[in-house]
Amino acid sequence: MGLDVLRILTWVAPTVVALVAGFLLRRSLHWIALGAVLLFAALNAAAGIYVLNHFSDPRWSPEGMASLSAPSLSETPLVGDYLEPLDTALEGVVGGVNDFRAFQQALPVTLDFLATSGWALLVSVPVAIVAAFVSFNNARRRKAEFRKYLATVDSLKDELEQIKRQIGAGYPTTAPSGAHVVAGVGPDPAEIPIRLF
Repeated sequence: MGLDVLRILTWVAPTVVALVAGFLLRRSLHWIALGAVLLFAALNAAAGIYVLNHFSDPRWSPEGMASLSAPSLSETPLVGDYLEPLDTALEGVVGGVNDFRAFQQALPVTLDFLATSGWALLVSVPVAIVAAFVSFNNARRRKAEFRKYLATVDSLKDELEQIKRQIGAGYPTTAPSGAHVVAGVGPDPAEIPIRLF
């Protein structure tokens, strides 16, 4: 995975997650936006750490920058056998220089990813405030709707109790003469005039 692909991936992954989550959870768009920003920040931080851990990888180096190689002193005529220990030391020095140059090339890439992650975290603060405000308003609205529902239920209960009292006050407990009585039921409902008021 090249550097350009890594940069594109840090943008594409949060966008895809936000779109899928937004399609599935439409009522929580404010939290989805916050999650997408935090995911973007986390992916950029992870990419920066990955680049720093693999700083010797040539993917972070500019095109055409070749590694240094140490000359072989052991092939020197007459004294080459005596210079073999210097070959090992020289290879170690050149390897250290190559690592330092690779680190120099990878460090700006790492800092770029980490700076992007920091900006994303900075943006997440107002997004989190907006998300909390929207969530608080939604909770308050649901609570008001629930109170309204409870008030409607209480009002209907009161009306039902009034109707029961009016029906109970207008009729004696014993069946009137000539009424058709069904065992266990009472007077025939069709023969009872209903008086609501």
